[in-house]
Parts: sequence; structure tokens; C-alpha cells
Amino acid sequence: MNIFISIFIGALISVMLVFNGTLSRTIGNYSSSVLIHIIGLITIITVLFATKSKLKIQKGIPILWYSAGAVGVFTVLFSNISFVALGASLSISLGLLGQAISSIIIDNYGLLGMKKIKFNGKKFIGLSIMIIGI
Repeated sequence: MNIFISIFIGALISVMLVFNGTLSRTIGNYSSSVLIHIIGLITIITVLFATKSKLKIQKGIPILWYSAGAVGVFTVLFSNISFVALGASLSISLGLLGQAISSIIIDNYGLLGMKKIKFNGKKFIGLSIMIIGI
């Protein structure tokens, strides 16, 4: 099930990048980034109310984990900029390459609190094929 969800997330990200990039091309990088995040905030608030979930903020959580929102802002902004300059397929391909390389580094060294998962030959072959394909 998790594999299917991960594939679905990849498809959603592709659609999101096209929507975000097209909006950015139309109204500008900064305006589109603000609107995208306002709409995202409205959406998650609606989901919280619809599911009767409560917003949980716990003490003792490293401040670094809360920085994900700021990372998300820069992710949207930079993807909008690259989409306008490079188009959908190259922006997405290079973004996936960056994700693959950074996740390999994070896993291999156990960075950011992750369990160490060593880089092996199979992953090297997969990464090489990805680079050749781009």
C-alpha cells in the first residue's frame, strides 16, 4: 500500500508543479507562492474541521522539525522559477534527481534523525540510470 501511495504522491507532485508553474508564469513567482500557501492553509484547516482533528503542538520537539514550512515555501518558489525557465518534464526530472541524491546522503549517514541505510550497488545502478535518462 505504501508503494502505491508513494507513486500517487509522485503523480500529485507532477500535477502540482504544472499548476504552480502555470500560475507563477501568469501572476509572478512571489504572488503565486503566497496564493498557493494561502489556499493550502485554507485546505488543511477545512480538512481538520471535516475530520474533527485537533492541531497538536507538543513541547520538546526540536525546532528544526518546525522549519519544514519554510522549506516548503522555498520548494514552491524555486520549483515555480525552474518550471517557467525549464518546462515541466526537465524541472520534475531534475527535482527528482535532487531528491534522490539528497535522500541517499540522508539515509547513508543517518542525518536529520533518520536511521542509517547504507548506499549500495543497486542504488548506484538506479541513480546512474536516472542521471542518464535526464
